[in-house]
Amino acid sequence: MKLKSIIVEDEETSRKILRNYLTKYCPNVSILGEASNVEEALVLIRNTELDLVFLDVEMPYGNAFDLLDKVGDIDFETVFVTAYDHYAIDALNAHASYYLMKPISIDELIKAVDYVTEIKTKEEALQDQVLTPKTNNVNGKITIPQQDGFEVIETANIMYCKADDNYTEIYLNNNKKKLVSKTLKYFEDALSESGFARVHKSYLVNVNEVTKYVKGKGGSVVLSNGKQIMVSASKKSNLLSYFK
Repeated sequence: MKLKSIIVEDEETSRKILRNYLTKYCPNVSILGEASNVEEALVLIRNTELDLVFLDVEMPYGNAFDLLDKVGDIDFETVFVTAYDHYAIDALNAHASYYLMKPISIDELIKAVDYVTEIKTKEEALQDQVLTPKTNNVNGKITIPQQDGFEVIETANIMYCKADDNYTEIYLNNNKKKLVSKTLKYFEDALSESGFARVHKSYLVNVNEVTKYVKGKGGSVVLSNGKQIMVSASKKSNLLSYFK
């Protein structure tokens, strides 16, 4: 698939190098425009349908994070390109798809583009094709502790789990809810082989109950009971990996 992209970089030489690398080594990237500062980038982003933005961190009159804050609802992937490694954590918190250090390694650039291509391909497939979860075998049971013993629950009856500090709320397909004194990580480990995907720091969903995926930076899923759950950008690739 073609990735509709722009380059946001204040240094003309750096823009030229990245443009040339992309043209030569990443033929599936279509460069629709370039910007040298936050304001130019904002105009481009608001007026262009994009899949990917190559984004320098430090620019005149603002930086990459200022730009993303101004954009607001982000529905494209972001590859940060910078000479400063101390921005890595901030980039991660901004849900960057990839982090490239200057001078740019061609191998790393190709990896970044391949990674985004995989994400967008699966995202488009979820939107446009009839797909089924790779794992639709959710037969099995788990036990949840109670004061007087434990209760046995069919895993197929679980719609989703929600974190509540050190507790977990388990939502069943009969509209009942169970509060359990276990962390969401506990249930993620227990249900990982039964078609349950961690889509957010607070949510674990039964993939077989997903009826719709709504595109976005992370996007969201709609379950069979109508519940819509946000997908964090860092968990999107994990969700998409459950579909074929």
